[in-house]
Amino acid sequence: MANAVSNHCKFQLASGNIDFDTSSYKIILMDTGFTFDIDADATYADVSASELATGNGYTQNTKVLANVALAEDDTNDRVNVTWDDVVWTASGGSIGPSPGAIIFDDTSSDDTVIGFIDFASDQTATDGGTFTVPNIEFRIA
Repeated sequence: MANAVSNHCKFQLASGNIDFDTSSYKIILMDTGFTFDIDADATYADVSASELATGNGYTQNTKVLANVALAEDDTNDRVNVTWDDVVWTASGGSIGPSPGAIIFDDTSSDDTVIGFIDFASDQTATDGGTFTVPNIEFRIA
């Protein structure tokens, strides 16, 4: 899994408008064919039309991330931001296919996109199975 931080997130961090310790973050699954644009995909409004449709155990714009943790990594000269794994359970059909997930700051004034988790290929959870996004981590250098 490759992760990319949006340029708008970097700007909002430098401006003091994002506080990882106090903000609330959501994760959304993107519909097949979505390609992340690090420049243009700045807010939830920019990507919401490409979110996976509600159905079969997935509900748009509802999954809140838990337990954000920050770690200074002086060896690699970056900050690692992590959250707990997230899971959706497919019910009544499949969830997906999805090429990746967007994380955004639900408490910022513009719902700033933090970044994109690229699954490297479309992923699907069949009926009764789970759609899991493990090891959620963004590196800010």
